[in-house]
Amino acid sequence: MQNYFLKNLEEARYNSTKNKFKRNLNVVIMTIHIKNSQEIEKMRIAGTLASQVLDYITPFVIPGITTEEIDKLCHDFMVNVQKTIPAPLNYAPDGHTPYPKSICTSINHQICHGVPGPKALKDGDIVNIDITVIKDGFHGDTSRMFLLGDTSIQAKRLCKLTYEAMWLGIQKVKPGAKLGDIGFVIQDFAEKNGFSVVREFCGHGIGKRFHEEPQVLHYGKPGTGVTLEVGMIFTIEPMINAGKRDIKQMPDGWTIVTKDRSLSAQWEHTILVTDSGYEVLTVSEKTPPPPAFAN
Repeated sequence: MQNYFLKNLEEARYNSTKNKFKRNLNVVIMTIHIKNSQEIEKMRIAGTLASQVLDYITPFVIPGITTEEIDKLCHDFMVNVQKTIPAPLNYAPDGHTPYPKSICTSINHQICHGVPGPKALKDGDIVNIDITVIKDGFHGDTSRMFLLGDTSIQAKRLCKLTYEAMWLGIQKVKPGAKLGDIGFVIQDFAEKNGFSVVREFCGHGIGKRFHEEPQVLHYGKPGTGVTLEVGMIFTIEPMINAGKRDIKQMPDGWTIVTKDRSLSAQWEHTILVTDSGYEVLTVSEKTPPPPAFAN
């Protein structure tokens, strides 16, 4: 689940008055918390647990099941088996009603924050399941795409290229790199393949708080933005559309869809900046392997 309360600086620049700009700028410029070894270990545990929820739910994601049923299965597994807290449940950033479910399920043209409901999944659907758990006060955040039955060639290609785009971004993570390096490689890859990158939602720092600095945009210019340091932890979670990048919010106040109703895909990992590069914290037994180019 992406951060709502952090506005990016690009948007802030377009505010009409100096006072509005200052208010937004004060929100943007926040301290990036560098994790110590004890915090990093707790984040490893939380990340693994989040990924294990996706392992658990995978056999259930078949045509005929409702996303509400998926939510209940995940909730019960988190609370009763893992003894974790579902972070999205009752999450209420400023200006939003509390999120009513324990996971997000975004189907087909839904980009992110899809609220689980009574509609059954069907053959040919694609769905993103986004999991965030809290364990011992620390958050683990990850999501995967699921393809049900006989999906279209476009859907398969979109999901594959979105996964590759995420990994291209991950590979840019190392001390001294810039956040713009991550955003640029994702945007460049997506657009060269005829897709578009959603800009209103982004990756984010994570730790004791669900959403921390820095913001991790999935578009940008190389050599710009925050310099990465050892001990930073953040998500990389590109949302890529088969059509145009324009979005629309649904009446529930949460679900975001493509304005042109084109398909959308998203993958997400939580990443630690290490001395030698990066460590993916959201890995478990059934986590999809990296693309061949990332090995």
